[in-house]
Amino acid sequence: MLVDRAVSDARGLADAVTLHDEARAALIRLASGDARRALTGLEAAAAVALSASDASAERPEVTADDVAQAVDRALLRYDRQGDEHYDVISAFIKSIRGSDPDAALHYLARMVEAGEDPRFIARRLVISASEDIGLADPQALVIAVAAADAVAFIGMPEGRIPLAEATVYLATTAKSNAAYLGIDAAIADVRAGGFGRVPTHLRDAHYPGAKRLGHGKGYRYPHDHEHGVVAQEYLPEELRGGRTTSPKSWAPSARSPPGSRRSAVSSGATDGEPAPFRLGLAARVLAQRPDGLKRRRNTAQHLAIRAGCPG
Repeated sequence: MLVDRAVSDARGLADAVTLHDEARAALIRLASGDARRALTGLEAAAAVALSASDASAERPEVTADDVAQAVDRALLRYDRQGDEHYDVISAFIKSIRGSDPDAALHYLARMVEAGEDPRFIARRLVISASEDIGLADPQALVIAVAAADAVAFIGMPEGRIPLAEATVYLATTAKSNAAYLGIDAAIADVRAGGFGRVPTHLRDAHYPGAKRLGHGKGYRYPHDHEHGVVAQEYLPEELRGGRTTSPKSWAPSARSPPGSRRSAVSSGATDGEPAPFRLGLAARVLAQRPDGLKRRRNTAQHLAIRAGCPG
């Protein structure tokens, strides 16, 4: 390993110190794959150990505390394989879900400073954009994926910036878990045997003989109708009348969801929050989506038409 060679090599520390396993792990986390960062940290930590050692001692041992002191990063104690790793990422995602950008950025900073793999953080943002925001703001997934691409393209430490941008956007936008709950409910139905034959009018009618079997007969092409939606059955007969999706609707004039830190401040309501309610980062981000009203009206119109389907 590079760090061990640097300890023993004459061009490095020439065995002037020994390296504790925890110190080695801390240096690796600090480096995040950057060899120069690891060697710089090792040199600084060795200097700390040597300065604190007794002159009569043979070889001082570089500890994790020496590394933390040398690089002034107490967060090196964050264990990427232990409970702290899971606790911090859990708090990060829950802060986004709870619409608190200040807390989300705090936990993001802890992970970045501890040398967490930025690709792991980016993947969690993509999941959050789909699971917790979904159709309330489809742009959230676009931004999360773009942040993941940006991190892969530019690397760290600059990658922290698109990660922060995506984090703030996700924390301050509207929330909906309808798609997440919907697919899980549909999968549960299928696993429980809740499926049947595809309705005849929806079956493929392009192969020879299909029309003689009645495939496609009676199918109504939505684009031929005024609103692009028609009242016809799509589910198998055995499942008709059931629903797996329950889309939420937010106020069309704001991107922030009701009850979020931002909306509570702007409305003057704190919903039980202790006074004074702190006006944090949420008040300094974009609040409006000019296309939001039109998109929500179109969605409402489509849902109204679908609600007229028989069964």
